Amino acid sequence: MTAANRLASVQEYYFSTKLQEVGEMRAKGCDIINMGIGSPDLPPPFEAIEALTNCMSDANSNGYQSYRGLPELREAMAQFYAHHFGVDLNPMTEILPLMGSKEGIMHISMAFLNPGDQVLIPNPGYPTYESVSRLVEAIPVFYDLNDTSGWMPNLAALEQTDLSKVKLMWINYPHMPSGAKTSSKTLTELVLFAKKHQILLVNDNPYSLILNDQPLSLLGIPGAFDCSLELNSISKTFNMSGWRVGMVMGGKSLINDILKVKSNMDSGMFYGLQKGSIVALKSDPHWLLSLNKTYSDRRQLVWQLADELGGHYHKDKAGMFVWLKLPEGVNSIEFSDKILKDYHIFTTPGDVFGSNGKGYLRLSLCLDSAQIKRAIERIQQKTKYPV
Repeated sequence: MTAANRLASVQEYYFSTKLQEVGEMRAKGCDIINMGIGSPDLPPPFEAIEALTNCMSDANSNGYQSYRGLPELREAMAQFYAHHFGVDLNPMTEILPLMGSKEGIMHISMAFLNPGDQVLIPNPGYPTYESVSRLVEAIPVFYDLNDTSGWMPNLAALEQTDLSKVKLMWINYPHMPSGAKTSSKTLTELVLFAKKHQILLVNDNPYSLILNDQPLSLLGIPGAFDCSLELNSISKTFNMSGWRVGMVMGGKSLINDILKVKSNMDSGMFYGLQKGSIVALKSDPHWLLSLNKTYSDRRQLVWQLADELGGHYHKDKAGMFVWLKLPEGVNSIEFSDKILKDYHIFTTPGDVFGSNGKGYLRLSLCLDSAQIKRAIERIQQKTKYPV
C-alpha cells in the first residue's frame, strides 16, 4: 500500500525525530538538559485542575460535546479577550473553541485553500504553516523577516510581487522564534494590505501574554473582522499545553466556514477540559504576574548562558524563548548538535524555522533555574561528556 502523494511534500516534524534521539541518549543514562522545547514545565492553575476533577459526576460529562464548545467556555474566552486585549467578541458567533490552536491551522487551511492557491508564510516561522499548506496542496510563498527590519514584513516589497493567487497570509506576533513584538501601526498596515488584495489574514497569537507588557490582538484593528482571523490558546498562558484547548476568533461567516470542517473532524472537546479551561481563563491577575516573574528570572539566566555560548541577542522581546544570533560563519545545526553531544544540552537550531533562521539558536525558558544554572556551569567549565 503506497502513501498519498501529498506526504511526499512534507517530512516528519523536526521535534518528533529529535526528541527520539534525545530519548535514546537518556535511555543510555545521559543527563540531558532540554532547552529546545516550548512546553511549559510549570503547573496549571490549581483551581483549573480542581474544576476538571470535580465535574466528572456532572450529567453528560462523558458524552459527546457540542462542536462549538460549552456556551460558558465561549463566554469565558470572550471575557478573556475583552479584559486583556480590549476586543469585544460575540461568544455565540465569533469564537470557536479548538483542540489546540495547531488544529486551527489545519481547519483554516482546509476551509479556505484550494489546490494551487498560494499562502504567504513568514520566514522564519512556525513550520506547521508550511507543512499544512502543502498537505492541502496549496503553494507556500515565503516572505522574509530579519533582524534588520525588526522581524516585520516588508509590505512594500510584497506589493512588487504577483499576489493574484495568494489566498491566505500567516502572521505570528509576538513572533516565534524571534520574540519580536508588533505595533498597532504594523497591524493596521497588514489589514489594509489584506483588504486591498483580498487575502485572508490570520494572526497566530499564543505568546501574547508571556513577558509582554503591551499585548495586542489583530481583531482590535478597525476593519480586521472583514478579512482576518486570530488564533490563541491556553497552552502558554496557563501552562496547559497538553490539555489541547485553543480558540479561533473572527467574523461570523468565517467562523461558520471553519465549523463546517471541524464538525466533520471530531466529536467535540472532552467536557472536563472545557470546565477546567473556563476556570483558567478567569484566573486572578496575580496568576500572570507570578508566571511572568518566573519567566523573567529564568530569562536572566538564559541570557547568561547565551553570553557563554557567544553571539548576540535582544532583550526587548516577548515569549518564552531567547533568540541567539551565533557568531558569523557558525553553522547553527552543527553547533546545536555539538553542544548536545559534548555538553548534553538540547537546543533548537534556527534552520528549523526557515532559511532566515540559519545562524541562530533558540533557547527555551521552559525549565527551572537550577537546570539553566547547570547548563551554564557545563559551558563555563567545558564539561564534556562521552557519547
